[in-house]
Amino acid sequence: MPKPNMNCGDHYIDFRSDTVTLPTDEMLDAMRNAKVGDDVYEDDPTTKELEEIAADLVGKEASLFVPSGTFGNQLAILTHTKRGDEVIIPKDNHIVIHEVGASAVIAGVQLRTIGSNFGQINIDELESTIREYNIHYPDTGLICTENAHSSGKVVPLENLKAVQDVALRKGIPVHLDGARIFNAAIASKTNAKDIALTADSVMFCLSKGLCSPIGSILAGSKDFILKARKNRKLMGGGLRQSGYLAVCGIISIKKMIGRLKEDHDNAKYLAEKLDLIGGIKVFKDVLDINMVFFDIDNMGFNNFNEDKFINYMFSKKIKINPKELGLYRFVTHYWISKKI
Repeated sequence: MPKPNMNCGDHYIDFRSDTVTLPTDEMLDAMRNAKVGDDVYEDDPTTKELEEIAADLVGKEASLFVPSGTFGNQLAILTHTKRGDEVIIPKDNHIVIHEVGASAVIAGVQLRTIGSNFGQINIDELESTIREYNIHYPDTGLICTENAHSSGKVVPLENLKAVQDVALRKGIPVHLDGARIFNAAIASKTNAKDIALTADSVMFCLSKGLCSPIGSILAGSKDFILKARKNRKLMGGGLRQSGYLAVCGIISIKKMIGRLKEDHDNAKYLAEKLDLIGGIKVFKDVLDINMVFFDIDNMGFNNFNEDKFINYMFSKKIKINPKELGLYRFVTHYWISKKI
């Protein structure tokens, strides 16, 4: 797939996220020629094709095309739970940190956070956190996991299976935030289907690193997706001629997943080069996928100022985010190569 001329004057190297990826020329051509219908009436053949391919990819009976990853996660919570339920989730998972408290607003549930080792759940703590019946207690309605984790780490399959074992014994469903499930599978040399099978439902993004302009997938059992389809309409996600977007998702699945290792390799290369700069500390223990986390020692740079640093990088045609939780994060993706 041809990429733009990286030396052209208006091109920026964008390290802010892998969500900044633009659709490929093949996707743009496919959008123009996509066969579409009204998906609320289930008349869009391209969206149906995407949902069938996506469900099979992660070993689920059915799937649903949704506007975003946050939408998919919150739709899953709404569909699994009843108002007043408690959802057990690691304290640093995306649903807690980056989804605007939506679970309380949309599903009317409370998140009960537990300790996290880069997304890994301590099984003893999980067991002790699950509510037994008591007239004063909320019900534990759901357990949420995440892989790859937002820290850049891959959660071992064994940990996800252990969580699932507890959930099955207690009769509690599990939802997997698999926004970057394919990165996790490639980095751990496992199959995305094996990761997804540790949960009753899974969400994965088509717009993070896979170059689709919009869209994510929520997958689960036929009954779950039937209920989720109605909840998607309730949440305002009933799209009409969604095939113009879904066709990009089909290309993402068929052609973009296989190249994600290139992004991982580029992240490791970037980390090596950053590590050579005095005053920069690269956190190599969270370098599993396409994210590089690092800190800048203010003492190593005279009069270091973050705003000036960000503006300087921008002047050099490089877009970066400010620190979050004390660290900088650079993310590699399709539109970034070693040649830049």
